Amino acid sequence: MTALHTLSLIAIRDMLVKGELSPTQALEVSLARIAKTEPKIRACLTVCEKEARGEASRLESGPNASPDARRQPLWGVPVTVKDILCTKGVRTTAASRMLENFVPPYDAFVVRRLKEAGAIIVAKTNLDEFAMGASTEYSAFTATANPWDSSRVPGGSSGGAAASVAAQQAYGALGSDSGGSIRQPAALCGCVGLKPTYGRVSRYGAIACASSFDQVGPLARSVADCAQMFAVIAGHDPQDATSADYPVDNYVAAAARRDLRGLTLGLPTQYWSAELAPEVLLACRAAVEQARALGATIVDVSLPHSSYGVAAYHILSSAEAGSNLARFDGLRYGLRVDAPDLNTTYTASRSCGFGEEVQRRLLLGTYVLSSGHYDACYTKAAKVRRLIRQDFQVALEQCDALLAPASPVTAWKFGDSPAPHTIDALTSGLNLAGLPGLLLPVGLGADSGLPVGMQIFGRAFAEAGIIGIGAALEAVLPSIGSPTGL
Repeated sequence: MTALHTLSLIAIRDMLVKGELSPTQALEVSLARIAKTEPKIRACLTVCEKEARGEASRLESGPNASPDARRQPLWGVPVTVKDILCTKGVRTTAASRMLENFVPPYDAFVVRRLKEAGAIIVAKTNLDEFAMGASTEYSAFTATANPWDSSRVPGGSSGGAAASVAAQQAYGALGSDSGGSIRQPAALCGCVGLKPTYGRVSRYGAIACASSFDQVGPLARSVADCAQMFAVIAGHDPQDATSADYPVDNYVAAAARRDLRGLTLGLPTQYWSAELAPEVLLACRAAVEQARALGATIVDVSLPHSSYGVAAYHILSSAEAGSNLARFDGLRYGLRVDAPDLNTTYTASRSCGFGEEVQRRLLLGTYVLSSGHYDACYTKAAKVRRLIRQDFQVALEQCDALLAPASPVTAWKFGDSPAPHTIDALTSGLNLAGLPGLLLPVGLGADSGLPVGMQIFGRAFAEAGIIGIGAALEAVLPSIGSPTGL
């Protein structure tokens, strides 16, 4: 008999709807898996055991257990959420000492949507502090390990979410993506991840890192599972001024696509000519050939300003982070270290509350916004952002979607991180452009035996299109399986 923790979100939901499994039983499977795997991978910062059991009991009683209620899209399904999303009555830390004891009085929009859809939030997952990092080594509390090899990183900043899904602790997760923070860890951990169009999902209740970049999205074990979660959280929210009032497509139906006939898919030459590990290039090229075999026309396209993207991203995102985190000053919000005078209180509180990577980015943000450097740094980066957005628009006028590797290497060992310009080069451009991207596992590296992922970029609000492409490819690509030894 197949172990319940190995089933897909869609499969476990079908069992719940049919009454073959109760929410409490599904939850206990998830909690047992967390207990077994956490000592090795450390994906969770808070396990919401009491709250989750209470929610499971609620779903099993009265009208919440009626046939109509059970038809909710995530009824009784255990999921995790990145610990940058506010959860009412449950600690939300952003993996920072600054918010170590913060308990929000409200739910983030996406958390509320999950609950309304019947999901059970079983844990809050680890991340790089305030989502600033690409390895989940920069958490103030613990470093998360990759389930495929615990000596290696899971990627970041949504490394805890990706590791949780890959370790089969829950059936889906929510992360956030400011420069690749869903897609890159999904690639390194071998799960599907979706970065939506900017404005497609509300940011209300998501602790801000870089406000014009951040976007919440799902991670799951399959494209269909990812689509099911995305369908729940997508939509307009009047509480978020950046939320787009734009029609929501049928993402679940889109995941049923099985051919690519009539589609033109572009390969951005700058992404494919980057310094890619041979095993990454080999696996991604094989996936492109599968797309061709499914009927797609494959063409080369150019994104000529890509080489400036990483610099523009770090300048703009650091500037926004500096502004967003100014509120954490020891007086209004967060950790307070009492000192004899105001300036010393500011300094002591922020020095103790923020880790080294966050401090580095805040200093960079302050520098680029200073009067002597604003035009040379911030203004120029904003102009480059516009050029990069135009590059994507021109390329996507020629193609239905673009295909590109997500990480130049497979998961690296702790303390052996590639240079930031290498890590972010293949992912940050999409955030600068505000466009959607789906990460699809395409194989295991021939040398490392670790997951390799490929991105599918789409036009604004065309998530259904890239979900369909991903589903068609997933159906013909060999399964990478699951991590062993957990």
